[in-house]
Parts: sequence; structure tokens; C-alpha cells
Amino acid sequence: MSEKGFLPISAKECSERGWDEVDFVYVNGDAYVDHPSFGASIITRVLENEGFRVAFLAQPDYKSCDEFKKFGKPRLGFLVSAGNIDSMVAHYTASKKKRSYDYYSPGGKMGLRPDRAVIVYCNRIREAYGDVPIIIGGIEASLRRFAHYDYWDNKIRRSVLVDSRADILTYGMGESIILKIAKLLDKGVPVKKIRGERGCCYLAKREDEVCFPVACELDFNVIKESPEEYARAFGIQYKNQDAINGKAIIEYYDNKKLVQNPPAYPLEREELDKVYALPYMRNYHPVYEKDGGVPAISEVKFSITHNRGCFGGCNFCALAFHQGRSVRSRSIESVVKEAEIIASMPDFKGYIHDVGGPTANFRYPACKKQLEKGVCSERKCLVPTPCPNLEVDHSEYIELLNKIQAIPKIKKVFIRSGIRFDYMMYDKSDAFFKKLVREHISGQLKVAPEHCSSNVLKHMGKPDISVYDKFREKYFKLCKECGKEQYLVPYLMSSHPGSEMKDAVELALYLKDLGLNPEQVQDFYPTPGTASTVMYYTGINPLTMKRVYAPDDYREKLMQRALLQYKRPENRNLVREALIKAGREDLIGFEGGCLVRPDMRVGSEYYNKNVKNTSISKQRATSKNTPKKDKNTKNGVNDNKKFTQKSSGKPTKNAHRVAKNGKKSNLTRKK
Repeated sequence: MSEKGFLPISAKECSERGWDEVDFVYVNGDAYVDHPSFGASIITRVLENEGFRVAFLAQPDYKSCDEFKKFGKPRLGFLVSAGNIDSMVAHYTASKKKRSYDYYSPGGKMGLRPDRAVIVYCNRIREAYGDVPIIIGGIEASLRRFAHYDYWDNKIRRSVLVDSRADILTYGMGESIILKIAKLLDKGVPVKKIRGERGCCYLAKREDEVCFPVACELDFNVIKESPEEYARAFGIQYKNQDAINGKAIIEYYDNKKLVQNPPAYPLEREELDKVYALPYMRNYHPVYEKDGGVPAISEVKFSITHNRGCFGGCNFCALAFHQGRSVRSRSIESVVKEAEIIASMPDFKGYIHDVGGPTANFRYPACKKQLEKGVCSERKCLVPTPCPNLEVDHSEYIELLNKIQAIPKIKKVFIRSGIRFDYMMYDKSDAFFKKLVREHISGQLKVAPEHCSSNVLKHMGKPDISVYDKFREKYFKLCKECGKEQYLVPYLMSSHPGSEMKDAVELALYLKDLGLNPEQVQDFYPTPGTASTVMYYTGINPLTMKRVYAPDDYREKLMQRALLQYKRPENRNLVREALIKAGREDLIGFEGGCLVRPDMRVGSEYYNKNVKNTSISKQRATSKNTPKKDKNTKNGVNDNKKFTQKSSGKPTKNAHRVAKNGKKSNLTRKK
């Protein structure tokens, strides 16, 4: 951990370091947590390691520009990020309701960052310092770099670079990009002249030349009016997100054009090792102790990230648009060294919570071809069936886990981040599967089949449910062999594009057959940068340009979700409504194969058709007109002698005792 401690968060701390000015002010929508699971921490430590003076401005008061002046005007510029997740996702649920808790703010308090934080912060900086260089990055900027559908406004919005008035947008994993920009600024190159760096977007005049070959030229005014053109544009963007074969993309905004240069090359093993060896404090800043700390640290404080990128290619995931589909990983030595640092921490209890990443069991690119020619633009590595060139190998991951387990003070190493179960099933060796079941599960393993309908899984970019079924059977078989009672928790998603009511019914029946009653179900959340979001808005799969059904009616989404939790009493009416809409009234009844019982309330359709004027109806009517018996009544006579005051006025027996509700009886002794 750093001997210097945290980066300065005040002008006083800068003075204590002997700084008369700072090179960069990093503005962040999250609280300041110096841990390598937080992008802001990595970027600032990388800059510090190269000799730049960086001050950290976390969650500034955005209602004026005053706090943006607390360090003075930086020598080189402002770096702006909304935080670890998009500010709108941080603030609102999939049903657009305001969240009540913020994991990235001290004490979980809401309201410490604005909606659309990147835009708001940049506008305040412009208000404070005019033409100071502003570079934006992080998830929010990266996934909103092109014209994009915004679920909260329900319309196509412009690139965040246009709305924020920043100078440069960095996308993807930004360590190498930000260093190149910083060094150019340090040499005196004007920010408007920095246009030749990979992993960047910038605004230029229509007639300006572009430094790289161009894949296509798009126009915002066309995209915002035509769902088909928007879908086509996203498909082109998606297929050009590989550093080897990706090209530049132009998007016109009236008399200007946005240029996305090709992606930056991913950091190779030695470079990643260097990034993760930087002196992180591995905790939130002490200033938050009074608020109870920052909740997000609890999930990652004793966890290790060993890889980047994901060739899984799920359509509802933004990883392909941000980290890319080509996997890179750290060396075993680097990961072991981090585990040793964790083991030496005073509050470490002996448990490594996770050794993972976007997908825990990926260590290398899907095939050697990707290293030379990049990822395939027209097919995915794992779905609908595995590519013949796919190389499946868990041996190095096994070695990595073994070496971490051998470190003194470490009792157990868990794997809690995403396990790609289909990749495991394609491994000819059972070595990793057996090791996982025997040594690395804390009672239950969470995996993500997401659905069971072939139609829905196709649009999700997930493998057929038969692959999960084989995995599930093998999992429980191995658990039994090693004498462990462990559970399997499937992540499920409702209302994803492609899911009709009949598909939701199919999933409900699948859960019934397995005897599952999921406690949590994720509604599909249309966030920027995913193919599924484009399907939701346009009704078109941008990767195939074929039509797809997209449930967007609020009532229908409620019904699809209710079907996945059909056993809950509060969902019964929605389940009945859904089954009727799907033409599956056969699943409403008392038989074992049914999902829900009929509505037996008086006046309901079932009651009028099947119960009214029957003996059941008459019994109900009779019981309704008969006075309810008192609990102390026998044969119609009240027998409450013990607690009834006698006419003589004398106190009744036990009248002084405390009643069952904890209060003294109203009957009290007379004096």
C-alpha cells in the first residue's frame, strides 16, 4: 500500500505535499475509494506513477461551480467520470423508480451526484474556467459516445461528448490512452490538436481529415428519426470495437462531426501486472468513516481481478462495447502478490471472496487467431454453438487458485463472479469442475442461464437451455460425490426482447419442473451500449437486422415477471391474467400441473361459472348470514365468567392480571 497515502482531496493536502499547483483534477461521481476495482483509482494511480500531480474531487456540490475551483485551475486539465456505473442506472431502477440506496456514496446516501453526471460536471467546469481542457471517460462516457437510445428520456440522445462540451472522450479501458494524452498536453500540444490517438473520440469540422480508415459515416439527424437506421448504425459500431480489425467511425452533427478512432490495444500481461502493482490503499478515504464508510468496498475489499474482456458476447451486456471481446489476464505471480497483500491486512479474516473478473474462468483469448486477426465480426465464440477454433483450457486458472490457497493466513478462496458454465462444459477435462465444487463454493453457486426459451436465448446471445441442464446435473452429481450439500442459484431475466408471454409461461413451467422458487428476478434494463437495448427501442436485432418482439408495455412486463414468481400470493392475479393472455387457461386450476388456482372470490368469472348456485355457494351464503361465535361461547351461551364483572360490583377473578396484549386489564379492584 502507498506510503504517500491517498491522493489529496483538498488544497491543504496539496500544500502539505509541496504542490503549488496540480496537473490534473479528477472529478468523480462516486466517493473516493482507492482500490483497483474502481476505475478512478486505477487512472489516477497510473498518472501519479508517471510523475503527474493529481488531485481527487469526489462527488462535488454540483449546484454551483465553487467546489470545482477548490484546487485552482489545473495545469493540464480536468478528468471527468460519473463513477463506476452510469449515473442514471445508479439512481433509478428498471421500472424508473428512484433508488433509496447508493452503494458508491458514503453511508449509502442518495443525491450526492447529479443525473447525467458527466454533462453536469463538465458544464460546471466550463462555467468556472472557460476553455480549460476537459477529458471525459469511464462507463457513462464510454457507453454514450455515439448517439444512443436513452431509456429514461425514451428517445435518441446525442453523444455525451456533444452535450458535455468536453474536448476528448476516452472509451474502453483507459490507462494507456490517458497517459498518451497527458504526455502530449505536458509537451504543450493543444487539446484540440490531439486527434491521432486510439481509444478516443473528438469533435471536428465536417471537412477535417481523419487519421484512420473509416468504416462508415452516420448522421444524427437521420438516426434519431429512423429506428432502422439507428439499429444499422449500432451494428456497424459493434463490429468495429476490436483493436486489430476495427476502423474509425464518423457521426455528423450539423456542421460538425464526431470521430471515434479505432479502439486502443488491450494491455498485455506485463502491462496489466504493472497497473495492479501500483500502491493502492485498498479502502475508502478516512473522511467517510463518520458516515459509516462506502458500502461498495465490502464486495471487493478482499477480492482479486485477474482478467479483462469477455468473449461470451451476451447481447444485454455492455462489456463488448467497453472492455472488448478479446480476453487478457495477469500473470500468476502478479495475482499471488496481490493475495499476499490482502492476507497481510489487519482486518483480513482468512477468506478471499473472489478471484474473477468479467468472466471468472477466462484467462486467454478464445483462440490464437484473435491475437493476429482480431475477433470475428460476424459470429460469436460460444453461441449458438461453440466455434470450432475455440480453445478451452482451465489448467492455468487451477494453478493460480492453488498458489493462492497455499499462502499463509488464507483459509479459503471463493469464486463468486460470473462463471461461464457453457465454457466449463466444453472442457474435456473435469479437473476444474471438480475443484470448483470441492473447494471454491460458499454454499451456493450462482450462474446465469437467464431463460429457458430457445427463442429468447437466441436474442440474448446465450446457449441453449440443454447446456445448462447438463451442467446442473453434473454439478449435483459432483457435489454428491464429494459429500457436500451445495446449491445452484440461476440468474433469470424477464421481459428481454424476444420474450413473448408464451415464453414467460414456458420459463414458469421450467421452474416448476425443477422445483425452483426464485427470490429475485431481474427485469430487462435497457442501458446504453447493448444490442438488447437497441432491440427494445427499435424492434430490430442490430446484429442481424431481423425483426424481434420487444415487450415494452408496463402491464405485460409485470405479468412476465410475476410468472417467474408464480407461487407468491401477491402475484396470483397477474399470473392468471398472463395465462389467459397466453391462451393457457389450462394452467389455472387445482391439478398438480397448474401454476395457479382459480380466482374463487364472489363475482369472479370462475365463481359465476363454476361455483354460483352450487352447494359451495349455499354454504358460503349460510355462513355469511350466521353470526360469528364468540371464542368463549358454547352452545350459544357466553361462558366468559372468569373475565366478566359481577352485578354485585365486586371485582372478578384475576381482573388485576396483565392482559395478553401486555396492557393492564380495564377491570381494576375498587378501593
